[in-house]
Amino acid sequence: MGIIKIEEMEFYANHGHYREEQIVGNRFLVDVEIEADTVKAGESDNLKDAVNYQVVYGIVRREMEITSHLLEHVAKRISDAIHSEMSGIKRVTVKVSKMNPVMGGKIGRVSVEITV
Repeated sequence: MGIIKIEEMEFYANHGHYREEQIVGNRFLVDVEIEADTVKAGESDNLKDAVNYQVVYGIVRREMEITSHLLEHVAKRISDAIHSEMSGIKRVTVKVSKMNPVMGGKIGRVSVEITV
């Protein structure tokens, strides 16, 4: 088994509970950690035997384009899509962070992380 991490994918999206958040939008960071069998890819040096990072990025980008009220919902959709669209995935951890959330004070980010 191996762990593949794709970190700090940056998106501008319109997720949020409040209408203003869905209109104005915000900057989000997404981290994905995938546990998969990496032995065959390590031996063959062939992309067809590996988790294709570009495909993972495409899934994350597509799911980030769908407006949601909650970060939990976004993270679950991303995790579900990776599991259903890619083979050989044992476990996925998805972390979605909203940068500089409007919460009445200075906050760098708020994040939700799920593992499925």
